[in-house]
Amino acid sequence: MPQKIVIKVNINCQICKTDVLKAVTKLTGIDEESVDGEKGMLTIVGDVEPVLVVRNLKKIGKVPAIISVGPPKPPEYCEEFKFRECRPCPPSCKECKLIFTAYPYNDGRTRSIL
Repeated sequence: MPQKIVIKVNINCQICKTDVLKAVTKLTGIDEESVDGEKGMLTIVGDVEPVLVVRNLKKIGKVPAIISVGPPKPPEYCEEFKFRECRPCPPSCKECKLIFTAYPYNDGRTRSIL
């Protein structure tokens, strides 16, 4: 089951940030990772053990501290159409003037009108 892991790590420069990302991406089961250099936070979402992440960070000379481990934040829904995420309209050329709209119905599905 995927989980969100937040780890505090000393990140002083771009090289540190790159080294941290390289150490983490070697692990399998990671869906998403991000590094906030200003706050010194590494956030990982996926099915990976926090102990393995800490071990890989220690191998490159960092001193990690686990801040939190828990379920990832559920995807945000678009308020207007109740999609998992707002999607932009498909592109159209100036000659066609394609207009695309989606209307939600009570059964949870949407209908597209071109």
